[in-house]
Amino acid sequence: MHEDSRYEAVRSRDARFDGAFFFAVSTTGIYCRPSCPATTPRRRNVAFFPTAAAAQGSGFRACRRCRPDAVPGSAEWNARADVVGRAMRLISDGVVDREGVPGLAARLGYSARQVQRQLNAELGAGPVALARAQRAHTARILLQTTGLQAAEIAFAAGFASVRQFNDTIKEIYALTPGELRAARPGKTARYGPVAPHAMPGVLPLRLAFRGPYAARQLFDHLQRRALTGIEEVSGEPGARTYRRTLRLPNGTGIAEVDEAAGDGWLDCRLRLTELRDLTTAGQRMRRLFDLDADPYAVAERLAEDPVLARLVAERPGLRSPGAATPDELAVRAVLGQQVSVAAGRTLGAALVAAYGEPLPEPSGALTHLFPRVDDLAGASLAELGMPESRRTTLRSLGSALADGTVTLDTGADRDEAERALLGLRGIGPWTAGYIRMRALGDPDVLLSGDVAVRAGMRRAGVPTAGPAARADTWRPWRSYAMHHFWNVPATRPARTRPSTTESTGP
Repeated sequence: MHEDSRYEAVRSRDARFDGAFFFAVSTTGIYCRPSCPATTPRRRNVAFFPTAAAAQGSGFRACRRCRPDAVPGSAEWNARADVVGRAMRLISDGVVDREGVPGLAARLGYSARQVQRQLNAELGAGPVALARAQRAHTARILLQTTGLQAAEIAFAAGFASVRQFNDTIKEIYALTPGELRAARPGKTARYGPVAPHAMPGVLPLRLAFRGPYAARQLFDHLQRRALTGIEEVSGEPGARTYRRTLRLPNGTGIAEVDEAAGDGWLDCRLRLTELRDLTTAGQRMRRLFDLDADPYAVAERLAEDPVLARLVAERPGLRSPGAATPDELAVRAVLGQQVSVAAGRTLGAALVAAYGEPLPEPSGALTHLFPRVDDLAGASLAELGMPESRRTTLRSLGSALADGTVTLDTGADRDEAERALLGLRGIGPWTAGYIRMRALGDPDVLLSGDVAVRAGMRRAGVPTAGPAARADTWRPWRSYAMHHFWNVPATRPARTRPSTTESTGP
Protein backbone atom coordinates (compact mmCIF):
# COMPACT_ATOMS: atom_id res chain seq x y z
CA MET A 1 0.00 0.00 0.00
CA HIS A 2 1.05 3.61 -0.53
CA GLU A 3 0.12 6.44 1.82
CA ASP A 4 -2.90 7.60 -0.18
CA SER A 5 -4.44 4.13 -0.10
CA ARG A 6 -3.71 3.91 3.62
CA TYR A 7 -5.54 7.18 4.13
CA GLU A 8 -8.51 5.85 2.18
CA ALA A 9 -8.56 2.84 4.54
CA VAL A 10 -8.61 5.26 7.48
CA ARG A 11 -11.38 7.36 5.92
CA SER A 12 -13.53 4.26 5.45
CA ARG A 13 -12.59 2.90 8.92
CA ASP A 14 -11.57 -0.35 7.26
CA ALA A 15 -10.95 -2.97 9.97
CA ARG A 16 -9.22 -5.24 7.44
CA PHE A 17 -6.06 -3.20 7.98
CA ASP A 18 -6.05 -3.15 11.78
CA GLY A 19 -2.59 -4.33 12.75
CA ALA A 20 -1.24 -3.99 9.21
CA PHE A 21 -0.37 -0.34 9.87
CA PHE A 22 -1.10 2.48 12.32
CA PHE A 23 -1.75 6.16 11.77
CA ALA A 24 -0.90 9.11 13.99
CA VAL A 25 -2.33 12.62 14.09
CA SER A 26 0.14 15.47 14.57
CA THR A 27 -2.43 17.88 16.01
CA THR A 28 -3.47 15.53 18.83
CA GLY A 29 -0.30 13.50 19.43
CA ILE A 30 -2.34 10.28 19.26
CA TYR A 31 -1.92 7.14 17.16
CA CYS A 32 -4.79 4.83 16.20
CA ARG A 33 -5.82 1.71 14.33
CA PRO A 34 -7.31 2.27 10.84
CA SER A 35 -10.84 1.44 12.05
CA CYS A 36 -10.82 4.05 14.84
CA PRO A 37 -14.37 5.47 15.10
CA ALA A 38 -13.15 9.01 15.83
CA THR A 39 -13.58 11.82 13.30
CA THR A 40 -11.19 11.31 10.37
CA PRO A 41 -8.30 13.77 10.58
CA ARG A 42 -7.14 15.84 7.65
CA ARG A 43 -4.65 14.15 5.36
CA ARG A 44 -1.91 16.71 6.00
CA ASN A 45 -2.01 15.96 9.73
CA VAL A 46 -1.64 12.18 9.35
CA ALA A 47 1.52 10.07 9.43
CA PHE A 48 1.65 6.30 8.97
CA PHE A 49 3.70 3.73 10.88
CA PRO A 50 4.25 0.00 10.33
CA THR A 51 4.17 -0.81 14.06
CA ALA A 52 2.80 0.63 17.28
CA ALA A 53 6.36 0.80 18.58
CA ALA A 54 7.37 3.08 15.71
CA ALA A 55 4.49 5.44 16.50
CA GLN A 56 5.42 5.45 20.17
CA GLY A 57 9.04 6.11 19.28
CA SER A 58 7.95 9.20 17.37
CA GLY A 59 6.26 10.60 20.46
CA PHE A 60 2.63 9.57 19.91
CA ARG A 61 0.45 8.02 22.61
CA ALA A 62 -2.14 5.28 22.17
CA CYS A 63 -5.74 6.28 21.46
CA ARG A 64 -7.97 5.53 24.45
CA ARG A 65 -10.97 5.01 22.21
CA CYS A 66 -9.79 2.45 19.66
CA ARG A 67 -6.96 0.86 21.70
CA PRO A 68 -4.47 0.26 18.90
CA ASP A 69 -2.40 -2.03 21.16
CA ALA A 70 -5.26 -4.59 21.13
CA VAL A 71 -5.29 -5.23 17.36
CA PRO A 72 -4.50 -8.60 15.78
CA GLY A 73 -0.90 -9.01 14.73
CA SER A 74 0.04 -8.39 11.12
CA ALA A 75 -0.43 -11.45 8.94
CA GLU A 76 2.73 -10.40 7.13
CA TRP A 77 4.92 -11.82 9.90
CA ASN A 78 3.35 -15.27 9.47
CA ALA A 79 3.95 -15.30 5.73
CA ARG A 80 7.45 -13.88 5.68
CA ALA A 81 10.43 -16.16 6.15
CA ASP A 82 13.13 -13.46 6.20
CA VAL A 83 14.96 -12.23 9.29
CA VAL A 84 12.45 -9.45 9.99
CA GLY A 85 9.48 -11.82 9.92
CA ARG A 86 11.30 -14.35 12.09
CA ALA A 87 12.37 -11.62 14.53
CA MET A 88 8.81 -10.35 14.90
CA ARG A 89 7.54 -13.84 15.72
CA LEU A 90 10.24 -14.30 18.35
CA ILE A 91 9.65 -10.88 19.91
CA SER A 92 5.93 -11.64 20.19
CA ASP A 93 6.82 -14.85 22.03
CA GLY A 94 8.74 -12.82 24.64
CA VAL A 95 12.29 -13.80 23.65
CA VAL A 96 13.69 -10.27 24.12
CA ASP A 97 12.22 -10.10 27.63
CA ARG A 98 13.73 -13.46 28.56
CA GLU A 99 17.04 -13.44 26.67
CA GLY A 100 17.63 -9.86 25.60
CA VAL A 101 18.65 -8.67 22.15
CA PRO A 102 21.76 -10.93 22.12
CA GLY A 103 19.50 -13.96 22.66
CA LEU A 104 17.22 -12.85 19.84
CA ALA A 105 20.16 -12.35 17.50
CA ALA A 106 21.64 -15.74 18.39
CA ARG A 107 18.37 -17.49 17.55
CA LEU A 108 18.29 -15.70 14.19
CA GLY A 109 21.95 -16.40 13.41
CA TYR A 110 22.83 -12.71 13.02
CA SER A 111 24.71 -10.19 15.11
CA ALA A 112 22.72 -7.95 17.44
CA ARG A 113 23.81 -4.95 15.37
CA GLN A 114 22.50 -6.50 12.14
CA VAL A 115 19.14 -7.33 13.72
CA GLN A 116 18.86 -3.82 15.13
CA ARG A 117 19.67 -2.26 11.78
CA GLN A 118 17.22 -4.37 9.78
CA LEU A 119 14.31 -3.86 12.15
CA ASN A 120 14.91 -0.11 12.37
CA ALA A 121 15.17 0.21 8.59
CA GLU A 122 11.94 -1.62 7.87
CA LEU A 123 9.78 -1.12 10.94
CA GLY A 124 10.99 2.15 12.38
CA ALA A 125 11.75 0.51 15.72
CA GLY A 126 14.38 -1.83 17.09
CA PRO A 127 13.84 -5.02 19.10
CA VAL A 128 13.92 -3.23 22.47
CA ALA A 129 11.24 -0.75 21.39
CA LEU A 130 9.08 -3.52 19.92
CA ALA A 131 9.36 -5.57 23.10
CA ARG A 132 8.64 -2.46 25.19
CA ALA A 133 5.38 -1.84 23.32
CA GLN A 134 4.38 -5.44 23.98
CA ARG A 135 5.23 -5.12 27.68
CA ALA A 136 3.04 -2.04 27.93
CA HIS A 137 0.13 -3.94 26.37
CA THR A 138 0.60 -6.79 28.84
CA ALA A 139 0.72 -4.33 31.73
CA ARG A 140 -2.51 -2.69 30.61
CA ILE A 141 -4.27 -6.05 30.55
CA LEU A 142 -3.08 -6.85 34.07
CA LEU A 143 -4.01 -3.40 35.37
CA GLN A 144 -7.52 -3.60 33.97
CA THR A 145 -8.34 -7.25 34.62
CA THR A 146 -6.68 -8.07 37.95
CA GLY A 147 -6.33 -6.63 41.42
CA LEU A 148 -2.56 -7.13 41.49
CA GLN A 149 -0.36 -4.44 42.96
CA ALA A 150 1.45 -2.20 40.48
CA ALA A 151 4.85 -3.59 41.51
CA GLU A 152 3.69 -7.16 40.84
CA ILE A 153 2.34 -6.12 37.45
CA ALA A 154 5.57 -4.34 36.52
CA PHE A 155 7.69 -7.45 36.89
CA ALA A 156 5.01 -9.81 35.52
CA ALA A 157 4.88 -7.71 32.33
CA GLY A 158 8.66 -7.92 31.93
CA PHE A 159 9.78 -4.48 33.12
CA ALA A 160 13.15 -4.25 34.86
CA SER A 161 11.91 -1.84 37.53
CA VAL A 162 8.78 -0.16 38.84
CA ARG A 163 10.13 3.19 37.71
CA GLN A 164 10.56 1.94 34.15
CA PHE A 165 7.02 0.56 34.29
CA ASN A 166 5.55 3.86 35.52
CA ASP A 167 7.44 5.92 32.94
CA THR A 168 6.44 3.65 30.05
CA ILE A 169 2.75 3.57 30.96
CA LYS A 170 2.70 7.36 31.32
CA GLU A 171 4.44 7.84 27.98
CA ILE A 172 2.31 5.41 25.96
CA TYR A 173 -1.11 5.98 27.51
CA ALA A 174 -0.70 9.50 28.98
CA LEU A 175 -2.03 8.06 32.25
CA THR A 176 -0.43 6.80 35.42
CA PRO A 177 -0.90 3.09 36.17
CA GLY A 178 -3.54 4.02 38.76
CA GLU A 179 -5.42 6.20 36.28
CA LEU A 180 -5.22 3.50 33.61
CA ARG A 181 -6.67 0.97 36.04
CA ALA A 182 -9.52 3.33 36.90
CA ALA A 183 -10.25 3.75 33.18
CA ARG A 184 -10.98 0.07 32.62
CA PRO A 185 -13.70 -0.48 30.02
CA GLY A 186 -17.25 -1.51 30.72
CA LYS A 187 -18.97 -4.63 29.44
CA THR A 188 -19.94 -2.98 26.17
CA ALA A 189 -16.45 -1.79 25.24
CA ARG A 190 -15.63 -2.58 21.64
CA TYR A 191 -11.89 -3.01 21.96
CA GLY A 192 -9.52 -4.64 24.41
CA PRO A 193 -10.03 -7.09 27.27
CA VAL A 194 -13.13 -6.61 29.41
CA ALA A 195 -13.29 -8.33 32.79
CA PRO A 196 -14.82 -6.20 35.53
CA HIS A 197 -15.56 -9.32 37.60
CA ALA A 198 -12.55 -11.53 36.96
CA MET A 199 -12.27 -14.64 39.11
CA PRO A 200 -9.26 -14.83 41.46
CA GLY A 201 -6.30 -16.44 39.73
CA VAL A 202 -7.88 -16.11 36.28
CA LEU A 203 -6.58 -13.73 33.63
CA PRO A 204 -9.33 -12.97 31.09
CA LEU A 205 -8.25 -11.92 27.61
CA ARG A 206 -9.91 -11.00 24.37
CA LEU A 207 -7.96 -12.56 21.53
CA ALA A 208 -8.59 -10.22 18.60
CA PHE A 209 -8.88 -11.36 15.00
CA ARG A 210 -9.73 -9.65 11.72
CA GLY A 211 -12.48 -10.47 9.28
CA PRO A 212 -14.76 -13.52 9.35
CA TYR A 213 -13.71 -16.41 11.59
CA ALA A 214 -14.82 -20.00 10.96
CA ALA A 215 -14.79 -21.03 14.61
CA ARG A 216 -16.87 -24.17 14.13
CA GLN A 217 -14.42 -25.80 11.73
CA LEU A 218 -11.43 -24.93 13.90
CA PHE A 219 -13.05 -26.28 17.07
CA ASP A 220 -14.07 -29.41 15.15
CA HIS A 221 -10.43 -29.84 14.12
CA LEU A 222 -9.18 -29.50 17.70
CA GLN A 223 -11.91 -31.69 19.17
CA ARG A 224 -11.13 -34.60 16.84
CA ARG A 225 -7.49 -34.47 17.96
CA ALA A 226 -7.82 -33.60 21.66
CA LEU A 227 -5.47 -35.76 23.78
CA THR A 228 -6.84 -37.10 27.05
CA GLY A 229 -5.10 -35.48 29.99
CA ILE A 230 -3.77 -32.37 28.27
CA GLU A 231 -6.78 -31.21 26.23
CA GLU A 232 -10.54 -31.25 26.40
CA VAL A 233 -13.41 -29.73 24.44
CA SER A 234 -16.70 -29.40 26.28
CA GLY A 235 -20.14 -28.09 25.36
CA GLU A 236 -22.29 -28.26 22.27
CA PRO A 237 -21.21 -27.01 18.81
CA GLY A 238 -21.48 -23.24 18.73
CA ALA A 239 -20.91 -22.95 22.47
CA ARG A 240 -17.88 -25.16 23.06
CA THR A 241 -14.86 -24.41 25.23
CA TYR A 242 -11.39 -25.69 24.42
CA ARG A 243 -9.07 -26.22 27.39
CA ARG A 244 -5.47 -27.36 27.52
CA THR A 245 -2.37 -27.40 29.69
CA LEU A 246 0.70 -25.37 28.75
CA ARG A 247 4.37 -25.78 29.57
CA LEU A 248 5.75 -22.22 29.60
CA PRO A 249 9.23 -20.65 30.02
CA ASN A 250 8.77 -19.82 33.72
CA GLY A 251 6.05 -22.19 34.84
CA THR A 252 2.88 -23.91 33.68
CA GLY A 253 -0.60 -22.82 32.76
CA ILE A 254 -4.10 -23.77 31.71
CA ALA A 255 -5.79 -21.96 28.85
CA GLU A 256 -9.49 -21.89 28.00
CA VAL A 257 -10.93 -20.47 24.77
CA ASP A 258 -14.63 -20.15 23.95
CA GLU A 259 -16.00 -21.00 20.52
CA ALA A 260 -18.66 -18.29 20.57
CA ALA A 261 -16.88 -15.34 18.94
CA GLY A 262 -17.54 -11.74 19.94
CA ASP A 263 -17.32 -8.76 17.63
CA GLY A 264 -13.82 -9.55 16.41
CA TRP A 265 -12.44 -11.58 19.30
CA LEU A 266 -12.44 -14.94 21.09
CA ASP A 267 -12.77 -14.96 24.87
CA CYS A 268 -9.81 -16.62 26.59
CA ARG A 269 -8.97 -17.30 30.22
CA LEU A 270 -5.52 -18.14 31.53
CA ARG A 271 -4.46 -19.67 34.82
CA LEU A 272 -0.71 -19.27 35.22
CA THR A 273 1.70 -20.32 37.93
CA GLU A 274 3.95 -17.42 36.85
CA LEU A 275 2.43 -14.15 35.64
CA ARG A 276 5.61 -13.49 33.65
CA ASP A 277 4.28 -16.06 31.16
CA LEU A 278 1.18 -14.04 30.25
CA THR A 279 2.57 -12.67 26.98
CA THR A 280 3.95 -16.03 25.87
CA ALA A 281 0.78 -17.93 26.78
CA GLY A 282 -1.42 -15.42 24.98
CA GLN A 283 0.71 -15.53 21.84
CA ARG A 284 0.74 -19.32 21.80
CA MET A 285 -3.03 -19.43 21.89
CA ARG A 286 -3.13 -16.86 19.10
CA ARG A 287 -0.94 -19.12 16.97
CA LEU A 288 -2.99 -22.22 17.79
CA PHE A 289 -6.19 -20.47 16.69
CA ASP A 290 -4.51 -18.67 13.75
CA LEU A 291 -5.79 -15.30 14.93
CA ASP A 292 -3.30 -13.12 13.05
CA ALA A 293 -4.38 -14.41 9.64
CA ASP A 294 -5.72 -12.06 6.97
CA PRO A 295 -8.83 -13.84 5.63
CA TYR A 296 -9.38 -11.07 3.07
CA ALA A 297 -6.01 -11.63 1.42
CA VAL A 298 -6.49 -15.41 1.54
CA ALA A 299 -9.96 -15.21 0.01
CA GLU A 300 -8.84 -12.80 -2.70
CA ARG A 301 -6.06 -15.12 -3.90
CA LEU A 302 -7.91 -18.44 -3.57
CA ALA A 303 -11.05 -17.07 -5.21
CA GLU A 304 -9.08 -16.72 -8.46
CA ASP A 305 -9.52 -20.50 -8.74
CA PRO A 306 -13.18 -21.22 -9.65
CA VAL A 307 -13.34 -24.36 -7.49
CA LEU A 308 -11.79 -22.72 -4.44
CA ALA A 309 -13.93 -19.62 -4.97
CA ARG A 310 -16.97 -21.78 -4.20
CA LEU A 311 -15.33 -23.35 -1.15
CA VAL A 312 -14.20 -19.98 0.21
CA ALA A 313 -17.75 -18.63 -0.16
CA GLU A 314 -19.10 -21.65 1.72
CA ARG A 315 -16.64 -21.31 4.64
CA PRO A 316 -15.55 -17.68 4.96
CA GLY A 317 -12.74 -17.13 7.42
CA LEU A 318 -11.52 -20.74 7.48
CA ARG A 319 -8.28 -20.86 9.45
CA SER A 320 -5.17 -23.05 9.43
CA PRO A 321 -4.64 -24.15 13.06
CA GLY A 322 -1.14 -23.75 14.45
CA ALA A 323 0.36 -25.25 17.59
CA ALA A 324 0.48 -24.20 21.22
CA THR A 325 3.81 -26.05 21.62
CA PRO A 326 5.85 -26.81 18.48
CA ASP A 327 7.80 -29.71 19.99
CA GLU A 328 4.58 -31.36 21.10
CA LEU A 329 3.08 -30.97 17.65
CA ALA A 330 6.12 -32.60 16.06
CA VAL A 331 5.86 -35.64 18.34
CA ARG A 332 2.14 -35.93 17.64
CA ALA A 333 2.78 -35.73 13.89
CA VAL A 334 5.07 -38.76 14.10
CA LEU A 335 2.47 -40.62 16.15
CA GLY A 336 -0.07 -39.88 13.40
CA GLN A 337 2.02 -41.22 10.53
CA GLN A 338 0.15 -43.71 8.34
CA VAL A 339 -2.73 -44.06 10.81
CA SER A 340 -6.15 -42.46 11.19
CA VAL A 341 -6.77 -39.38 13.31
CA ALA A 342 -8.51 -41.53 15.93
CA ALA A 343 -5.59 -43.98 16.09
CA GLY A 344 -3.10 -41.13 16.40
CA ARG A 345 -5.15 -39.69 19.23
CA THR A 346 -5.14 -43.05 21.03
CA LEU A 347 -1.35 -43.29 20.73
CA GLY A 348 -0.96 -39.73 21.96
CA ALA A 349 -3.13 -40.39 25.01
CA ALA A 350 -1.04 -43.48 25.83
CA LEU A 351 2.15 -41.42 25.52
CA VAL A 352 0.77 -38.74 27.88
CA ALA A 353 -0.35 -41.34 30.43
CA ALA A 354 3.05 -43.06 30.42
CA TYR A 355 5.46 -40.11 30.18
CA GLY A 356 3.47 -36.92 30.83
CA GLU A 357 4.17 -34.80 33.89
CA PRO A 358 1.20 -34.83 36.31
CA LEU A 359 -0.22 -31.48 37.31
CA PRO A 360 0.09 -30.70 41.04
CA GLU A 361 -3.69 -30.45 41.05
CA PRO A 362 -5.92 -31.70 38.21
CA SER A 363 -8.29 -29.22 36.60
CA GLY A 364 -11.32 -31.14 35.41
CA ALA A 365 -10.15 -33.59 32.74
CA LEU A 366 -6.75 -31.87 32.51
CA THR A 367 -4.26 -33.92 34.50
CA HIS A 368 -0.87 -33.76 32.75
CA LEU A 369 1.62 -31.69 30.81
CA PHE A 370 2.82 -33.17 27.55
CA PRO A 371 6.08 -35.18 27.96
CA ARG A 372 9.38 -33.35 27.61
CA VAL A 373 11.27 -34.20 24.45
CA ASP A 374 14.46 -35.01 26.35
CA ASP A 375 12.52 -37.58 28.40
CA LEU A 376 11.26 -39.20 25.20
CA ALA A 377 14.80 -39.34 23.78
CA GLY A 378 15.80 -42.02 26.26
CA ALA A 379 12.45 -43.75 26.80
CA SER A 380 11.67 -47.31 25.75
CA LEU A 381 8.16 -46.29 24.58
CA ALA A 382 7.14 -49.91 25.07
CA GLU A 383 3.75 -48.73 26.32
CA LEU A 384 2.83 -47.62 22.81
CA GLY A 385 1.32 -50.18 20.51
CA MET A 386 3.44 -49.31 17.51
CA PRO A 387 6.34 -50.85 15.57
CA GLU A 388 9.88 -50.53 16.92
CA SER A 389 10.86 -48.52 13.85
CA ARG A 390 8.29 -45.85 14.78
CA ARG A 391 9.47 -45.83 18.38
CA THR A 392 13.02 -45.32 17.11
CA THR A 393 11.84 -42.36 15.06
CA LEU A 394 10.18 -40.85 18.14
CA ARG A 395 13.36 -41.23 20.18
CA SER A 396 15.44 -39.72 17.37
CA LEU A 397 13.07 -36.77 17.09
CA GLY A 398 13.12 -36.23 20.85
CA SER A 399 16.91 -36.27 20.86
CA ALA A 400 17.15 -33.88 17.89
CA LEU A 401 14.74 -31.42 19.49
CA ALA A 402 16.51 -31.64 22.84
CA ASP A 403 20.02 -31.03 21.49
CA GLY A 404 19.02 -28.39 18.93
CA THR A 405 19.67 -30.46 15.80
CA VAL A 406 16.07 -29.60 14.92
CA THR A 407 14.77 -26.18 16.01
CA LEU A 408 11.06 -25.47 15.94
CA ASP A 409 10.76 -22.19 17.85
CA THR A 410 8.66 -19.39 16.41
CA GLY A 411 11.64 -17.77 14.69
CA ALA A 412 13.10 -20.92 13.17
CA ASP A 413 14.15 -20.87 9.53
CA ARG A 414 11.41 -23.00 7.98
CA ASP A 415 13.52 -24.38 5.15
CA GLU A 416 16.34 -25.37 7.48
CA ALA A 417 13.91 -26.97 9.93
CA GLU A 418 12.29 -29.02 7.19
CA ARG A 419 15.68 -30.20 5.91
CA ALA A 420 16.70 -31.18 9.44
CA LEU A 421 13.47 -33.12 9.93
CA LEU A 422 13.89 -34.96 6.64
CA GLY A 423 17.39 -35.92 7.79
CA LEU A 424 15.89 -38.02 10.60
CA ARG A 425 15.19 -41.62 9.73
CA GLY A 426 11.47 -42.34 9.59
CA ILE A 427 10.35 -38.78 8.85
CA GLY A 428 9.21 -38.22 5.29
CA PRO A 429 7.79 -35.29 3.30
CA TRP A 430 4.25 -35.58 4.71
CA THR A 431 5.38 -35.42 8.34
CA ALA A 432 7.94 -32.67 7.72
CA GLY A 433 5.38 -30.63 5.77
CA TYR A 434 2.69 -31.08 8.41
CA ILE A 435 5.10 -29.95 11.13
CA ARG A 436 6.14 -26.99 9.00
CA MET A 437 2.52 -25.96 8.51
CA ARG A 438 1.36 -26.27 12.11
CA ALA A 439 4.41 -26.03 14.38
CA LEU A 440 6.08 -23.27 12.36
CA GLY A 441 2.87 -21.59 11.19
CA ASP A 442 3.75 -21.66 7.50
CA PRO A 443 0.67 -20.52 5.51
CA ASP A 444 2.02 -21.94 2.23
CA VAL A 445 2.21 -25.73 2.67
CA LEU A 446 0.41 -28.19 0.41
CA LEU A 447 0.56 -31.89 1.31
CA SER A 448 -0.31 -32.97 -2.21
CA GLY A 449 0.14 -36.68 -1.43
CA ASP A 450 -2.22 -36.63 1.55
CA VAL A 451 -5.11 -39.04 1.01
CA ALA A 452 -7.71 -36.76 2.63
CA VAL A 453 -6.54 -33.75 0.62
CA ARG A 454 -6.71 -35.69 -2.64
CA ALA A 455 -10.15 -37.03 -1.74
CA GLY A 456 -11.36 -33.52 -0.97
CA MET A 457 -9.95 -32.24 -4.26
CA ARG A 458 -11.79 -34.98 -6.14
CA ARG A 459 -15.07 -34.23 -4.37
CA ALA A 460 -14.63 -30.53 -5.09
CA GLY A 461 -13.92 -31.20 -8.76
CA VAL A 462 -10.17 -30.51 -8.89
CA PRO A 463 -8.26 -33.06 -11.00
CA THR A 464 -5.59 -34.69 -8.83
CA ALA A 465 -3.37 -35.55 -11.78
CA GLY A 466 -0.55 -33.01 -12.05
CA PRO A 467 -2.02 -30.32 -9.76
CA ALA A 468 1.32 -28.56 -9.13
CA ALA A 469 0.86 -25.81 -11.73
CA ARG A 470 -2.65 -25.08 -10.54
CA ALA A 471 -1.53 -25.09 -6.89
CA ASP A 472 1.14 -22.48 -7.66
CA THR A 473 -1.66 -19.98 -8.25
CA TRP A 474 -2.76 -20.47 -4.64
CA ARG A 475 0.53 -19.19 -3.20
CA PRO A 476 1.28 -17.97 -0.58
CA TRP A 477 -1.88 -19.42 0.99
CA ARG A 478 -1.74 -23.10 0.04
CA SER A 479 -2.21 -24.21 3.66
CA TYR A 480 -5.63 -22.58 3.61
CA ALA A 481 -6.48 -24.20 0.30
CA MET A 482 -5.61 -27.55 1.84
CA HIS A 483 -7.92 -26.94 4.81
CA HIS A 484 -10.72 -26.09 2.41
CA PHE A 485 -10.22 -29.47 0.71
CA TRP A 486 -10.11 -31.24 4.08
CA ASN A 487 -13.48 -29.65 4.87
CA VAL A 488 -15.26 -30.67 1.66
CA PRO A 489 -18.23 -32.83 2.77
CA ALA A 490 -17.85 -36.53 2.00
CA THR A 491 -21.29 -36.52 0.39
CA ARG A 492 -20.07 -34.65 -2.69
CA PRO A 493 -19.84 -36.97 -5.69
CA ALA A 494 -16.34 -37.85 -6.79
CA ARG A 495 -15.46 -36.65 -10.30
CA THR A 496 -12.22 -38.53 -10.83
CA ARG A 497 -10.90 -41.96 -9.95
CA PRO A 498 -9.56 -42.30 -6.39
CA SER A 499 -5.84 -42.33 -5.69
CA THR A 500 -4.02 -44.94 -3.64
CA THR A 501 -0.60 -43.30 -3.36
CA GLU A 502 -0.66 -42.64 0.39
CA SER A 503 -2.69 -43.61 3.40
CA THR A 504 -2.10 -40.76 5.82
CA GLY A 505 -4.84 -38.58 7.30
CA PRO A 506 -4.83 -34.87 8.16
